Amino acid sequence: MFHVEQRTAEVPEAAVRLFGDRLDLAVAYWESLVSEGQKRGLIGPREVPKLWERHILNCGVLQELVPEGAVVADIGSGAGLPGIPLAIARPDVKVILIESMLRRTTYLSEFIASVDLDIRVVRGRAEDRAVVAEVGQCDVVTSRAVAALPLLMSLSMPLLRPGGLMLALKGSTAAQEIVDSAREARKYGAVDLAVRECGAGFVDELTVVIEARKIDAPTRRTSRR
Repeated sequence: MFHVEQRTAEVPEAAVRLFGDRLDLAVAYWESLVSEGQKRGLIGPREVPKLWERHILNCGVLQELVPEGAVVADIGSGAGLPGIPLAIARPDVKVILIESMLRRTTYLSEFIASVDLDIRVVRGRAEDRAVVAEVGQCDVVTSRAVAALPLLMSLSMPLLRPGGLMLALKGSTAAQEIVDSAREARKYGAVDLAVRECGAGFVDELTVVIEARKIDAPTRRTSRR
């Protein structure tokens, strides 16, 4: 069980505005990363001073790009980023965390149960057939620091319904990644690739996201005789 001591004096004002009446859940997550996250080797001690700005808020602002009521699969979720902050910021969204390492899925399951969040944890790799079958076709697939764009598209597109969105948190090279991956994008059925920024008014350094849409299913043509 997690013991959560809420240190509201240390919560930035941006978190108060972003998470609103679910701020207590965000604080509980921050506390769990500081305590259990460090103890289990999910985050390093140098990350603690940056947890709000660089991790929790940086991921929570992704909610700006997620459609209402979406089913979201977060691949390579690690310590729950960006899936958990997204789920806290957007209670209308159903989040599935996909992670292959047992110690990480154990942490995720225990934390989610401790605060009664409606999040599902699936252990496995995004490319595993069993995972694809269990997760099904989602509206959105998110990721953060998982892989280069070509591999990321190969992992994300099979989990998306036609027309669904891939939202990959990236850095300053995002635009060049899109240019360099044009051929792979066509191969994996990814279209409308673009760099999006979110978090204005919440984070000092905007969150950079590569957005791509899974191509719609082709319309069958009926031959006329």
